[in-house]
Amino acid sequence: MPNDYHDQVQLARTRRLRALLRELPDVCSDYFLSIEQLTSPLTRLSYAYDLKLFFQYLSSELPKFEGKPIASFTADDLHRVTKNDLERYARYLSLYVKPEGAGGDDEREVVNHEYGIKRKYASLRAFYKYLFAEGVIESNIAALVPLPKLHERAIIRLDVDEVARILDLAESGQSLPKTYQKYHRVTQKRDLAMLSLFLGTGIRISECVGLNIDDFDFEQNAFVVTRKGGKEVILYLSDEVADALKDYLAERREIDALPGHEQAFFLSIQRRRITQRAVENMVKKYAAIAAPLKKKISPHKLRSTFGTNLYRETGDIYLVADVLGHSDVNTTRKHYAAIAEDHRRIAAQKTVLREEPVHLENPDI
Repeated sequence: MPNDYHDQVQLARTRRLRALLRELPDVCSDYFLSIEQLTSPLTRLSYAYDLKLFFQYLSSELPKFEGKPIASFTADDLHRVTKNDLERYARYLSLYVKPEGAGGDDEREVVNHEYGIKRKYASLRAFYKYLFAEGVIESNIAALVPLPKLHERAIIRLDVDEVARILDLAESGQSLPKTYQKYHRVTQKRDLAMLSLFLGTGIRISECVGLNIDDFDFEQNAFVVTRKGGKEVILYLSDEVADALKDYLAERREIDALPGHEQAFFLSIQRRRITQRAVENMVKKYAAIAAPLKKKISPHKLRSTFGTNLYRETGDIYLVADVLGHSDVNTTRKHYAAIAEDHRRIAAQKTVLREEPVHLENPDI
């Protein structure tokens, strides 16, 4: 059994994928085999969930497939799917009922916005493209249905004063509700270290929770992070971030972690490796007080804050892309697009409509 956290995560995802593939039609098996060397288990797992949703739509929404078990769909059934059916599917994705629980008795409504719809439909397009290339279907009708138009969303990030406030709040605990005060005494150093790490390096939440104690070298102020796809890279820490991490590490070494979690750098109160959900809740707790007008501040928004600040300081988009671990520099542009807002503010101040009035010493003259 693997001991490394990242190996364990990949193994768990592979197991979930195999279980999910048993619920999908046989026509899907060769497709997932064809993309195995090009994609991560997480990507394939997402594709599998998306395809299951598509077959669920065919079975529940189209009279010609009414009640048909998902696993029993064949290539002949896909030949019967029309362009109009796929256009209806794009609308279906905006709001659908998702079975929940092992028995599927409990249901919940799922609302997808533009980005969620586009991603799910892109998964279907990739599947249809493979089937057409392999001769399983005679025409690729999915390519005829346009992807939903995306409206640009505002980049949410913390301003300089908000960064200072969220770190001050994590350090002091002042202004936190009383229900959080007793826990803050236990988690203060950990929370400050984690927030400093997000804001000082821009790492992803998955990278953060996967950190082990021996990933850090404080003599070099450096640490190893495992990026998407399992690639390991070395990132460097400022003195301020390193001090916060070392302060927490001294406390962390005194904690007797539960078996299997001994190497985890960030621990929960339960002495287990901290989860992504717990980190999200921690960030939300402090951000709600430090930046009350900015909704849904998440670890990813702290990452955007780092990317924007780094670009402000360097003006080097390729440096920002490298540090953030983006394979495509166009992805990085989202992190510095907000600079245009600063430029517009400067432009407004430079535009003078009327000169300041001249104040005469003797108003009677």
